[in-house]
Order: sequence, then structure tokens, then C-alpha cells
Amino acid sequence: MAVSVSLDELLGDQVRRDPYPFYARLHRLGEVAALRPTDPHALVVHGYDAVNRVLRDPVFRVLGSEYLDRAGIRWRQHAVTRILQTSMLNAGAGDHLRARQLFSQALTPRRVAALEPAILRITDGLLDELAEAGADGRPVDFMAAFALRLPSDVVGELLGVPEADRAWFPSRVRTFDAVLEIGRRSMREIRAANDAAGELTGYFTELLAARRARPHDDLVSALVAIRDRDPEQLTADELLANLIIMYNAGFRTTANLLGNGLALLVERPDALAVLRADPTLAASYVEEILRFEPPVHFALRYAGHDTEVGGLPVAAGRTVVVLTGAANRDPRRFADPDSFDPSRVDNRHLAFSAGPHYCLGAALARAEGRLVLPRLLDRFPDLTLAAAPGDRRQLMLRGYDRLPVRLTAPVPPL
Repeated sequence: MAVSVSLDELLGDQVRRDPYPFYARLHRLGEVAALRPTDPHALVVHGYDAVNRVLRDPVFRVLGSEYLDRAGIRWRQHAVTRILQTSMLNAGAGDHLRARQLFSQALTPRRVAALEPAILRITDGLLDELAEAGADGRPVDFMAAFALRLPSDVVGELLGVPEADRAWFPSRVRTFDAVLEIGRRSMREIRAANDAAGELTGYFTELLAARRARPHDDLVSALVAIRDRDPEQLTADELLANLIIMYNAGFRTTANLLGNGLALLVERPDALAVLRADPTLAASYVEEILRFEPPVHFALRYAGHDTEVGGLPVAAGRTVVVLTGAANRDPRRFADPDSFDPSRVDNRHLAFSAGPHYCLGAALARAEGRLVLPRLLDRFPDLTLAAAPGDRRQLMLRGYDRLPVRLTAPVPPL
């Protein structure tokens, strides 16, 4: 069978800047495309039904420690990969289920609902600071001043990270997360990620010790108590790794939801006006933002035994690239998929993945978007972009590094 696509193209700068023309070409080829025999992965899976199936099929597994060991990857030498492989992100089925059942108690619908007053309080405080920074029409970076800070504060509130410590996290989390991007990473990036992993481990080790000595009403204290009562539920390494990943994931994806969403709306004044007029539509807007510009575009899986996807064979041990970002633009599933339409019905996108690894924080991210966007737009009715949004060159944790905005019209000089 002729090779349909090249991994080099997916990893190229043009597709990283704007992946959607490439995704449209993939959809014209079907739901699955073979890669070159020399590529490290067997297939690209991009159709909605095929992506949904692979994410749910137990034959396809995350690239856990067993897989990395068989592949001869010396992942234990690196602090960042030790955390990733010990966490729920890449844990095997049994370890994943055990840890997920424990951590999911922190993000039940009831607990998320109980967090809503805190989300609104944090939002209003940051909006006040944003207004001061952007007074008299001065440009302000929405990402640094608001989008990164709000979810960091919210997940900090949930876990019990002291407010004074939260500004310490974003730069370290960004450095840590760089290794998640598809493609090879430089040794410089890996060393920096290892350093960040060490700092994050040190921080949460100290926080766990502090909460053990003096418990608070927060998740870290609750997890310490569970771990001390029954060490078999969670090892010390698992507890640390999952706290780091939960904090990282808890604000990077939501920050990009807010940044991507704001840029989309400001560039579509008609859609923006509808939401301003009826804030109760916010939940539908959040779902369409997630479908149209998801913060995460791909996942990797390997076949536990010989199988097939869309009629193409996958040998045991071979990996596939699962393009959830492309699945969200599949014309077989979504009418006019390249149009931003918050009024869509049955908008069951795959921005939060599917199956056993469905995003643990999905309910919290949705709540933050639903509560924050109307409040932001109501507070600043004249908000505009101060410059064109910068390039986004990542497919994992895809969002803007900077998003300059003006909250009011500039004051003309005297």
C-alpha cells in the first residue's frame, strides 16, 4: 500500500503553526493513514470514530514503563520521565485505575460545584489587577496577567498550595511540559525539564511533610492521611508524581482554553456579541472552543497484540499517533467542521480524550471556562487584541505564549 503521509510533515513548522489544512487532507484520505516504514509510528489515526475506538480499546495502551523498558529507553535516568511514568498519565491499567479512583474523589461534580465561589472570588481579584495593569488603554498580556494565574490559583486552592507560592509554578511547569511535545527533544530541553522536575518534587515533598504535621482542609492533607492509613493504596512515589501532574495539567490546559477562546471570540465579533447578550450560553461556547481549538491535539498508543485500525494492520508493539485535534474537525462527525459555531448540538468532541484516560479535570476546566468568560467580557466591553496573536507551535498544550490585549481605548496624548 502506498504511503499516504509523512511524520516529517506533521512535525514540520508549517503544520505546527496551522495544523488544520493538514488535518483536512488527512480526512480526504479516510480515517487512518499509514506512515513510512522508516517512521517510528505505524499509523496516524485521525477520523473521529477511529480515534474514539483507539482511545477506548484495551488493545491500545499508553506508553508505560513496560513499553519503554522493552524499547530500551533509559527513562529512569531522567527525573521528568520518572514522574511521567509513575503518574496516572502513563501508568499501566491496574496502577492507573487504583490511582485514578483515589484522585477522582477530589474532582467529583459536588466538589467542583463547591469550588465555584472560590473560582468567582479568584476571578474578580484577577480582573481587578488586570484592569489596573491595562488602565488608560495600555496593552497587557492576557496570558501572563490572567489566563495562567487563574487556573493555577484554582488548582492551588483545591490541592492546598499556599497562595504566596503559586507564582513560583508557571515557569517550572512550562519547562517540565516541554518534553510532552511530539518529536525528539534536545538534551538541553531534557536537562531543563529534569531540573524543573527536581524542583517540583522538592516542593511537594515539603508540602506533604507540612500537611502531615499540621493537616488543613485540602486535598494534599486528605491524600497524606489516606497514604498513612493504607500505604498499599498509593506508594510515596505515586503520590508525589500524581500531585505534580495534577497541578501541571490543572492549569496549563485551562489557561490555553481561556487564551484560545478569547482570541477566537475577539476575532468573531458577532459570536462575541451573542455571548455578551446571553451569558447563559457560556457552556455551549466552552464546548465549541474546546472542539475548534483544543489545548491538546494528540496522544500516543501502542498495540498490545497484532490488530488493525480502519483496515490497516498494526503489529504488536507498534505505536500509533492518535490525532484528537483532527478528530474534532472530522466532516463525517461535525457539519462544517472548520466553522466556529457555539450553537452546535451533540457537540461530543474529544478534547478531553476518551476511555480510561479521559481527562480527570474536565469538569473543573469546563466550570472555569463557563464562569470566567462571561465575567471577563462583562467587565471589559471594549476589550480588543493589542496585536496579532503570536504563533502557536505546539500540538501538545497548544496555546499562546503571549496574548496582548487592550481593555479600553487608548487615551490620546494631550
